Amino acid sequence: MFTGIVEELGTVAAIDGGRLRFACREVLADVEMGASIAVNGCCLTVVGWDTDEGWWDTDVTQETFDKTSLGDLVVGEPVNLERPVRLQDRLGGHLVQGHVDAVGEILAPAPDLRVRVPEHLMRYVVQKGSITLDGISLTVVDPDGDTLGVAVIPHTAEVTTLGHKDVGSRLNVEVDVMAKYAERLLTGHLPDSESSTGAPS
Repeated sequence: MFTGIVEELGTVAAIDGGRLRFACREVLADVEMGASIAVNGCCLTVVGWDTDEGWWDTDVTQETFDKTSLGDLVVGEPVNLERPVRLQDRLGGHLVQGHVDAVGEILAPAPDLRVRVPEHLMRYVVQKGSITLDGISLTVVDPDGDTLGVAVIPHTAEVTTLGHKDVGSRLNVEVDVMAKYAERLLTGHLPDSESSTGAPS
């Protein structure tokens, strides 16, 4: 479980088929084999590392490449990195699983970021609610149709990939899991719940 508060802006150091290597420092402080690190919002498993040289490796399945934007990565590209939250940590963002729901597309870059997401996910998006874009916990400003806007402050643009993304760039999208749980619990108990949410009863 993550919070969507990016700890470090790392870089893609190498790509060898499904094996990815990321250069970084901070998230290696307490790394161990099998640990989880979120990369642009995708929960990945550490399979090797070197704290002195400052890198860690992970294996990415074809399923993950197909369902996320990780397949778009190139060597030298910046990536958002976050270690899992500890029980004693402050929850600065919101509960983030690191399980990407879909890939969105940037229509307007930061600071007035606007993103198109698959329309079926918009039922989980509310004004002033939380959403995770490329692993970053953000507050929704104005959802409309199949797009949503978020205001990106200069600090966030500077310390995350959002300052490097332009129109047409793809982003990993994870909606608020609490909204999905609420829908699941209520579906079938409210009149016309199937037609109103699009979810099966």
